[in-house]
Amino acid sequence: MKKLACALALTAAFASMAAPDAAAWGRDGHRAVGAIADKLLKGSNAQKQIALLLQPGESLESIANWADCVKGTYCGPQTQEMIDYVEGNPRHSEYHYTNTPFQLDHYHEHGVGTSDVDIVQTLKQCIAVLQGKTDPALNPHNFSKRQALILLTHFAGDIHQPLHVGSAFVSKDGKFVVPKNRAEVDESLVFDSRGGNNLLLDDERLVALSSKLIPAADLANAPVVVKEGVPKALTKPFHSYWDSTTVDYAFRRIKTRTPEQFAQVAIDSHPHVATPKGDVSTWPVQWADDGLVAAKLAYADVVPGKLTPQTSKKGETYYTFALEVPDNYPVPSSAVAKTQLIKGGYNLAAMLTKIWP
Repeated sequence: MKKLACALALTAAFASMAAPDAAAWGRDGHRAVGAIADKLLKGSNAQKQIALLLQPGESLESIANWADCVKGTYCGPQTQEMIDYVEGNPRHSEYHYTNTPFQLDHYHEHGVGTSDVDIVQTLKQCIAVLQGKTDPALNPHNFSKRQALILLTHFAGDIHQPLHVGSAFVSKDGKFVVPKNRAEVDESLVFDSRGGNNLLLDDERLVALSSKLIPAADLANAPVVVKEGVPKALTKPFHSYWDSTTVDYAFRRIKTRTPEQFAQVAIDSHPHVATPKGDVSTWPVQWADDGLVAAKLAYADVVPGKLTPQTSKKGETYYTFALEVPDNYPVPSSAVAKTQLIKGGYNLAAMLTKIWP
């Protein structure tokens, strides 16, 4: 903990220089979800309807990161389609998650951590658009059918990332708590971890742990995560660990290098993925409830430590907590990530089949 405390003190200095972690599930994770769905939908009416909305050469795998790519230029220059979407959706970055306390069993509209533009509500809107429903109340963002498909593909991945559903709220003395209402999250007694972004892991310790538990990376195919000449951050946000590191570990553990390979191995394993019941408009809530189950696994035996004030680039004060994880954490966390990626792909395919039987 002393080492982590020292790292925390230096994190603010390096944070503004470190490369941003822009994509939930990482680019490979989202592409794996899309690739699984692509394979499962071959020959179906849903595949035909998808082709009518996509451009030549596009697939669910290839569009899976579009909703993250609109946030900056790290995927390349912005297209006019991306620029128009961002201008028409000023809160688009909020569509990707909901921050329900991870200890709860169910997502509740208007509950702590939810919003009218969170991932559950946005998915409902995408479904309505793809079903051809024209009531403006069902499509307040005026999504086109193409946009709805692109967003649904991405958010089907996001909602299966445990920390995109279940969030941690921490008391001043470093305990995970469940706020009774939104007013309790006041940044003086109860702190919002922002989906785990303000919970910081000792990255050096994580690397040491994983070296003993996870097969070595194929350096020839390893992604570049830090720009040349830019120092690596000393700590890793817990959310970032779940976005990208768990995906890397999951790929390594089943000896796959690409999203397509991961998708094929996943399908060949004949996983049992229960299809949600009832009207498809209720599926996002069911997915969120399942995400809370996974979030409880993500936070199992994880312990928050000392509160540390930090200063943002805008000069605003925010607070972070050191986070300790069990010595074997890379193994169960990557196992959960593998399961959730597969669920994401299968559930995406099932939803599109339900929309276009």
